[in-house]
Order: sequence, then C-alpha cells, then structure tokens
Amino acid sequence: MILKRVILCLGMLLSFACNRFKGPEKPENLIPEDKMVNILIDSKLLTSTNSANKRIMKDSNLDVNTYVYRKYKIDSTQFADSNAYYAFHVEIYDDIYNKAIDSLERLHEELKTLQADEWKAQTKKEEEASLKGEAERDSLKLVKPIIMD
Repeated sequence: MILKRVILCLGMLLSFACNRFKGPEKPENLIPEDKMVNILIDSKLLTSTNSANKRIMKDSNLDVNTYVYRKYKIDSTQFADSNAYYAFHVEIYDDIYNKAIDSLERLHEELKTLQADEWKAQTKKEEEASLKGEAERDSLKLVKPIIMD
C-alpha cells in the first residue's frame, strides 16, 4: 500500500515536472508492460522478506536488483529508462502497478489457503497419533499381571 502511494506520488511528481517537456521518448529497449509487472512483483517479494530470509540472502551475497536484472535479462539502464517512460505515462504505470498488486494479493490468498491446509493436516496427524497412543495404553490394561508364588 505504501509502495503504491510512493510510486504514484513519484509518477505524478515526474509528470508535473516534465509537463513543460514532451516527456521521455519511448526507449528502443522498453520493457513490455507484462514483464514490468513481473519485475515489480519479484522486487516486492524479495524486499519484503523477513529478517531470517534477509540474513540468508546476505550470506548468499544475493542482491535484489542484480537478481531481478539477471532473471529478466535486463540491465539497470533499461529498467531506469523504462521506469521513467512509464512514470511519465501515469495511466499505463498505474495499470502496471495495479496488476502487480492484484497478483500479490492473489499470491497472499493462495499462501493463506496453503497454510490453513497444512495446519489442518498437522492437527489431524497429531490427533491420530494421540488416539493411537491412547489405544496402546488401554490395551495394556487388558493384560493380566502374572503372579508368581
């Protein structure tokens, strides 16, 4: 939510600042909109990791930007040029950003469903183990003690 506001504010600021100008020309190597959506999704997922995962990323010398650039076979200049172009064309950038947010929300819902399913399976497994343990303890009561005279 905060990221959306920041991007929209930057886009609007850039739009107003560049209003005197024609705006940035469409770069030859403009990143397609669908690819830009995926780049934003991956960037958000990688930057929102918890502290344990951040330590793993740091220990692995994983840089978020470098990872995303390699994954999508782009460089920082191509991203900067494409980002500037889309930021000037706020309607397009807003559409890209909304698609990214929608995808992240769907991923979040899928994660919650998976976690609920895992919790149910674990609870069922624990209940079965508990019942099995009770059955074994009850069967010990059926054994008659041997009395030695």
